[in-house]
Amino acid sequence: MNAHSPSRPPLPDGLVAVVKQDCPTCVLVAPVLAELAERATITVITQDQADFPAVADWVVHDRDLSLSWHHNIVTVPTLLRVENGEGTAQIEGWSRDQWESFTGIDKLGLDLPDWRPGCGSLSVDPSRTDELAVRFSNSTMNSRRIEIAPLEDEWEAMHDRGWSDGLPVVPPTEARVLRMLEGTSRNPQDTVAIVPPDLVQCTVEKVAVNAVMAGCLPEYLPVVIAAVEAACTDEFNMHGLLATTMPTGPVIIVNGPIRGAIGMNSGMNVLGQGNRANSTIGRALQLVISNVGGGKPGGVDRATHGSPHKIGMAFAEDEEGSPWDSLAESRGFSGDQSTVTLFPGEAPRIIFDQISRSADSLVKHLALSLMANISPRLAMGFETVLVLGPEHMARFKDAGWDRARFLGELERYLTIDADDIIRGADGIEEGLPEFLAGSQVPKFPPGGIHVVHAGSNAGLFSMTFGGWVAGATGSVTVTKEITR
Repeated sequence: MNAHSPSRPPLPDGLVAVVKQDCPTCVLVAPVLAELAERATITVITQDQADFPAVADWVVHDRDLSLSWHHNIVTVPTLLRVENGEGTAQIEGWSRDQWESFTGIDKLGLDLPDWRPGCGSLSVDPSRTDELAVRFSNSTMNSRRIEIAPLEDEWEAMHDRGWSDGLPVVPPTEARVLRMLEGTSRNPQDTVAIVPPDLVQCTVEKVAVNAVMAGCLPEYLPVVIAAVEAACTDEFNMHGLLATTMPTGPVIIVNGPIRGAIGMNSGMNVLGQGNRANSTIGRALQLVISNVGGGKPGGVDRATHGSPHKIGMAFAEDEEGSPWDSLAESRGFSGDQSTVTLFPGEAPRIIFDQISRSADSLVKHLALSLMANISPRLAMGFETVLVLGPEHMARFKDAGWDRARFLGELERYLTIDADDIIRGADGIEEGLPEFLAGSQVPKFPPGGIHVVHAGSNAGLFSMTFGGWVAGATGSVTVTKEITR
């Protein structure tokens, strides 16, 4: 909390004890504190009752908890040694040996137990921490404050103002945003990106506001920030992805240690509901694009049908269960780096194969299924993400195939005779242009198949995301490292 506070009130020099009456150990040591007041110089800071442990000039009431909050008092009693207003050493709870050594005074509390643990300081009481953070953090938040009328329902008010994606959003109070900002070491006013379509400067604070609204926890914030950075690159072309009439949006794939640290799902129901991190990280990105960048449905967002996954789509790769390098490693990152990869994709679709027991059979069937991505009559213009389920991955593991072998075989079966899908072939007017007649073409451009391992270990299924227009005229898949 104190990372946002540039200054703090000084403590009185000498011995200082911080206590509260609502603490059995503090009550236990009250006679010791009185004894120290007679035999040494001590200031007792009481958090709750002004007359505890005594009515005396050596007792100071920390009525607003500013001293306790600014000096990071976690436990009471805490005994500190203070020089120039700052604690230089401290002990917590009651231990006769420690107190005697710390104060240089012997035979303290001889009628007391040798040791007792302390209690939680009022300044870290969960019911007070948000209020104290707002009061004492000297927040430099620049976001505009919106007053909600007493008779307004705050949830309905946010929807009516166009801040939601159609689902309820969490009110981004100052306390909640400050708590969200604890998830990153970056300055709240650092610029993260220029967000399309309105090309608005987006700060860490603005990302945090929308992460609160999406329902994120603070530890998710670095992932959301990295996703915003990736989405707003020229390569990813978020403006184009919004403006297309296709039902596409950012698909966020997370790799590296942060997956486990924030509890992301890479297994059962990996692309579905039920996991807070998966559900809210992608939503936070989309809220940033809508609320900061102005990319709202019916405006620049021109999707003909849209898709539920445009509310947000994020998931983690099951790296531990995979015999291959991860997606991020295949894109040049190391295994100890945490990354987000953004793919411009449509909603996921199932690939069903419960019979194939050989790698050769399954790779042929996967290729046949991938031929239908976007349209079986189109090739070379779109990329794909293939989410291999564990039971399908087992076929390739058993055969000793690595990622390179798998992709080589898959691409071989994804080579098409252009004559079969040329415009007019089989009486279908959609297809490849006539100048490709007589040639063989790949279904996907070079490097356009992105393979991820995820899903439950029960079920002989895989999933695929079709992509938007690939390359310079559309969008390029982007991977960014996540930093706190």
